[in-house]
Order: sequence, then C-alpha cells, then structure tokens
Amino acid sequence: MLLRQIRKKEKHMDNYKMQLTAEEQTILAGRYGKTLQKVMRSVVLYGEAFHAERLVPIAGAPHLVLSVGANILQPYFDMMDELIACGLSSSRPFTVDPRPFDLETVNPGFIAGRAMRLICSQQETYEKKMREIGLKDSNAFSCACYLPEVGNIPARGAVLAWSESSAVVYANSVLGARTNRNSSGIDLLCNILDKTPFFGLLTDDGRRASWLIEVKTSRKPNAQLLGSAIGMKVVEAVPFIAGLDAFLGKRLDSPTCAYLKDMGAACASNGAVGLYHVENLTPEAREAGRSLLIPGYGRYVIDDAELDRVMASYPVLWKNRDDEPQLAFIGCPHLSRGQIQSWQEALENALREAGQERLNLPVYLCSAPDVIAAIQKDNAAVTRLENIGAKLTPVCPMMHLSNPLCRRQVVVTNSNKLRTYSTARFFLDDDLLKIVVSGKVS
Repeated sequence: MLLRQIRKKEKHMDNYKMQLTAEEQTILAGRYGKTLQKVMRSVVLYGEAFHAERLVPIAGAPHLVLSVGANILQPYFDMMDELIACGLSSSRPFTVDPRPFDLETVNPGFIAGRAMRLICSQQETYEKKMREIGLKDSNAFSCACYLPEVGNIPARGAVLAWSESSAVVYANSVLGARTNRNSSGIDLLCNILDKTPFFGLLTDDGRRASWLIEVKTSRKPNAQLLGSAIGMKVVEAVPFIAGLDAFLGKRLDSPTCAYLKDMGAACASNGAVGLYHVENLTPEAREAGRSLLIPGYGRYVIDDAELDRVMASYPVLWKNRDDEPQLAFIGCPHLSRGQIQSWQEALENALREAGQERLNLPVYLCSAPDVIAAIQKDNAAVTRLENIGAKLTPVCPMMHLSNPLCRRQVVVTNSNKLRTYSTARFFLDDDLLKIVVSGKVS
C-alpha cells in the first residue's frame, strides 16, 4: 500500500503537499545535482506517505540499522556508490548495528562459517563504503550505540532519524530524544540531507500514550518478559507504565537504564513500540505525568499470572524440543559493561554452588566493541571468563542465527528479541543459569 502511494506521488511531484523551504525546493528541482535531487525526492515522498507537513533539522548523530554486506542488498550498495561518487556523506559520523558474524570467537564450524562468508561476501567492501560515507570508526558497530563507551548519546529533545528498533525506543523513552522508527536507506538519506519529515514520534501529539500499563507483580518482573507482554498487547501504540518505579526507583542509574534497555527491546520486537513512558522515571513521564495519556486510553494489568501466561505462550522452534542445548547467547540487545560484570559474578556463583569449574555450555556475552575493549584492559577478568567457558563477542546473535546452517543449532537465550527472530529458546535469567551450568534444559 505504501509503495503504491509513493509511486503515485512520484508521477505528480508538482502536487506534493509538504511545505518546503526555498532551499529545499531548490534541491528538489535538481539545481544541486541529480543525486541530491533523488535524495530529497525520496525523503519528501517518505514524508508525504505519512502526511508530514514539513521537514525539520536533525540535531544528533545518526544510527543506522544495516550492517550486513549480503549479496541480496546490491541495490542499496549501488545507491551508496552513487552518493559517494557525488561527494555526499552523512551530516555527522554515524554508528551502525553489530557485524553479522564473529567467526573467530563464535565458530559455527567450517561449513557454516564458509556459508556465512558467502552470504556476506561483500562485508569488507560494504564497510569501506560506510567509512567513506561517514562511519564513526571501526568500533562503531552496536545496536546499543547509546552506551557510554560507544558515545552516540543524543540530548533530550534532539530530533533524530534513527533506525534499529531497540535503539529507537531507548532514545525516545530513556533519553527523551525524538525519532521515528525509520527504515534502512531512509535513515541514511535523511542524515545526508540533515533533515527528516515531521510526523509521528517527533510531534507532541504522537508522543502521548494510548495505553495505561499497570504493573502489579509481587516482585520485580523480568525486563524481557515484561517488555514482551507490553509489546504484544499495545503493538505500535505508546504505553504509559505505572507501578514499575516501585521496583526500579526514581533514578536513571546504570542498572535501571540496562533494565529499560532490555524491556524496550522486547517491546519493540514483540510489538512495534517506538516509545514508552515509565511513571516517575523516564524524562517526559517525570515532567508531565499522566497528562500524557489521551482520553479513552486502554488499560492493561500485568500481574504474576499474566506474566506466567505470556511465558507459557512462547512456541518452541527447536526441531526436537527434548534436544540438549549447544550454546547460549546473552546480549540482544548488546550488554552494558555493568551487565557483563553481573553475569560474570552470577555464572561464577552458580558454578561454585554446583561444585563445578566450567560451564557445560559455551556462553557468549555479546556487547559493543568499545565495551569489550574496555573490559579487556583487565586481563584477569577476561581470563576468569574464559576459564569458566564464557566469551565476549561483538557479534549480532540474531544475524549469526540467520545463517541457515547456524539456525540448526540448539540455542538458549534470555533475549526475547532473539527468540522472536530466530529458533533460539527463551528462558528467564535464573533458569538460563541452571541450563548453562548443567548443560540440560530439565
């Protein structure tokens, strides 16, 4: 439907409704070259499809979703070649989602590794193109670009044109920046223009909540499970979450931000949430409170029984549900430094209680290259991890499991996003600890 609207508009570009400045009209008329004209036309058509009245300036560094040098993306690579040939680049250095494989650390075997290299045969070439068009640096590959070590942290109220659902929902909700859930390609074109269409989550009305989520659990709910319940209920709407501050407090400290990171990623992947408000905690909810709720809002109560129901609803996509797991991925979205340290302590304690020295499953803790580099300065910490059978990797576990041969692996995880987009089986943190120590699900 959207594609038909865009094609119809393209035939009648003189009839666009968007209010453009004189400079924007000049670009659209082609006076700065055909390539920049195509960039502007694409962004205008995108805005027209969503009834945007105008374009607005971008005020923060980009984050792009596409990090995969796959052969099927040749049209996108051709577009980048044209942009580079005309000297066009991102208005600011950008970060991008994680690399699709790390065969040195997460080695799926010779045949599966060869398959991954064939699928992503243009990875090296694509990364060269990204450097030419504005990639921040060789470590700028993470879905959690807002982690302090990575440093792409937009200011509150800053207008962005980000993609990557988990980054978008974090920027909107926890940081109080403003971005729509943009698609790959549009994210880059908007940031070349340094402008984005004004609609949706950029507007005050678009940021109001149409659902009141009442958390009435007996203890702090698992972030991934809570986010899943919210996302599946509200889909793309904006939820206002009440009762969660009783467990998290009223400060956005590092543990709380990590919790909200994981909850938001599940909201965005199990639904299509681009913004949530948490009463007494997230910036706009602290300032405006329940006035953010629109008249006639829906209500959803989440108690222990409801979380149990959601957990029980997840399908098991393993070929044989009684198979023994082969590996565990923790960190989708990427883990913060504090989360890695917490998992290291939890794994060591679990082994100590079981009277073991090593885990019975390989455990991969996924995080941003800059976070891993910071941790690797402490040789003792890395050695402790490796001694128990855990490794740090900057890989995107979701992309790793998109390899048809890797998809056959029997994988356990505590990520609801990874569960949604792969055959990995989801477990709560305490249950996952038991599994990786014993090597068995039951």
